[in-house]
Amino acid sequence: MSIPIFEIHLPEYNVKTTPDHKSIGKKIDAIIIKNFLGDKIAIRGLGSQEHPSKTQDELIEIIKQQGIDRYDPKRRGDRYENIGNKKIDFFAIDRKITQKSRVSSYLIKPFYKYPPQFGRVPIKVDILIIYDMAKLKRVVHQYEGRKDIKRDGFVFKDQNNKPDAIKAIIKIT
Repeated sequence: MSIPIFEIHLPEYNVKTTPDHKSIGKKIDAIIIKNFLGDKIAIRGLGSQEHPSKTQDELIEIIKQQGIDRYDPKRRGDRYENIGNKKIDFFAIDRKITQKSRVSSYLIKPFYKYPPQFGRVPIKVDILIIYDMAKLKRVVHQYEGRKDIKRDGFVFKDQNNKPDAIKAIIKIT
């Protein structure tokens, strides 16, 4: 199976200053709407700079081969601990895509906003993985000390063929 790679050039998108999330998100959403209208998808965003030993293209190749960017079992994921110690393969935003879908700005804004609250630098999202919701199972979870119930965790239904769940990858340059 060949996984399509959609590339979008956004020279105005950086994290040195507060990005215009709505404008950037609208451009990314146009690709999502054009290619996935009517589909139920999960979108995982990540910044390749969080993987200093890998280039953006190397990380995309790993994702295509393994179905996920979590290639190093020794690397501790952010926010994977939860009450009940439920297994979560990844976090994503899920939507049924319509002509009016606006999802990308909600996806990229937290990568800029939240890291500084934890003493880290903002993250520029430069890879979006588009998953087929029919090939995922939602993991409802809760964090220690919080009352809210989270619905953003997912596991692959077929743990032996994770790449099959990928509909496409969007590369942001």
